[in-house]
Amino acid sequence: MKTVETAQRAREPEVDDPYRLDPADVQEAPTSLRGTLRRLGPGMILSAAVVGSGELITTTALGAQAGFALLWLVIISALVKVWVQIELARWTILTGRTALAGYAQVGPRIGRVGAINWLWILMDFAKMLQRGGIIGGTAAAFSILFPIGGEALGTTSLTVWTVIVVVSAVALMYSGRYGLVERAAFIAVVLFTLITVGLALSLPGSGFSYSGSDLLGGLSFAIPAGSLGFAVAMFGITGVGADEMTTYTYWCLEKGYARWTGPDDGTEERARRAEGWIRVMRIDALIAWGVCTVCTLSFYIIGAAILHPQDLVPKGNEMITTLSRLYTDTLGEWSHYFFLVGAIAVLYSTLIGSTASVPRLWTNTLGLLGVIDWNDPRVRRRTVRALTVALPPLWGASYLWIQSPVLMVQIGGIAGGIFLVAVVIAAWTLRYQDVPHRFRRSRKLTTALVLSSVAIGALGVYSILEVLGLGIGG
Repeated sequence: MKTVETAQRAREPEVDDPYRLDPADVQEAPTSLRGTLRRLGPGMILSAAVVGSGELITTTALGAQAGFALLWLVIISALVKVWVQIELARWTILTGRTALAGYAQVGPRIGRVGAINWLWILMDFAKMLQRGGIIGGTAAAFSILFPIGGEALGTTSLTVWTVIVVVSAVALMYSGRYGLVERAAFIAVVLFTLITVGLALSLPGSGFSYSGSDLLGGLSFAIPAGSLGFAVAMFGITGVGADEMTTYTYWCLEKGYARWTGPDDGTEERARRAEGWIRVMRIDALIAWGVCTVCTLSFYIIGAAILHPQDLVPKGNEMITTLSRLYTDTLGEWSHYFFLVGAIAVLYSTLIGSTASVPRLWTNTLGLLGVIDWNDPRVRRRTVRALTVALPPLWGASYLWIQSPVLMVQIGGIAGGIFLVAVVIAAWTLRYQDVPHRFRRSRKLTTALVLSSVAIGALGVYSILEVLGLGIGG
């Protein structure tokens, strides 16, 4: 028996633990363009998961309701968040710790963790509705293509497809092949995005044309009456949201940025190595930001140019069929099916990203609360797998209960917008607690972070006032 246990323990080190810093794992950061590109990945994988829920559903619906008037908010929404994301990721590379672990050391403390951790827990329950909306959108697209047991959007067909979508996502993530799935999802999102960008650029030559004056009018920094709910949700959900900023630190750890930097031994060699990997991370994040911005603008412009003039605003389970008008009205009836396949690829890739990341976040939270030992890779893996099986069915059940993907995504977006304020507070606190001066002396980056924080704070406070019924104007 002892021999069997010894053999099992001998096999454990073969399983890489990306959350452990070992001097034997250190590597110098690449300096060439080719070498740097080979080390990119976390940001693009995150973007592949992000592009879909907010861009396809909320941003397009916002364009349909507000026209071009909120184009400025689309740009700011994507621009301001990336600097907070970079700040958190830099802290992670320097300390080798996850964002949730960082939030736990930001006061006020409530029990074993900080108030921001409890706020994350509350936010994630709201985000459960958003993930249910993603599942619902995917199930609706499948149901329209291949209805089961009756009408395409009937209860039977939607229920069966919801179960199929949830079970398949759990199976893919539980099997450990999520790396392959995420790469496949990334390719699908890129292809669909390229088509969407091409469609947005081709609209001036179609029956749904827009002009330069339309685009300039959308940069007037105004919020039309009746569009506030969509605007707040879009700000919280498009681009890199608060939960994606948090998740990005886990992907940076699993990619190896912190391990390759190594534990902090106080040497100049380690400091230079950290600067190199932080530079790689920054490029990774900025490229991902560029992709998100282009995608978001494309979806918004298409909604504003095609759906808004026809007064078509995506609602309920008809969200997918309404959005398919984006394509049928410009490319013909055949594109209806083309859109559905693309929508499935986009939304399903988002679901895969959530199924991969959320169990990690909850596992880390349970570790911080003392329920499990996060530092034991065996316990961590078992817990992640158990949550991978348990959480997606809850998301799917929330959709079957509410059956309104747009509303569900909006609720998650508003919760994410409020949580953004807490993330900004955490980023600044950790910056001055744990980041040495040499890593925060860039005035340009500091200025970008300040502007980002002010914008997020203003929108966050505005969101809270609206939720409390204390709005300061429509």
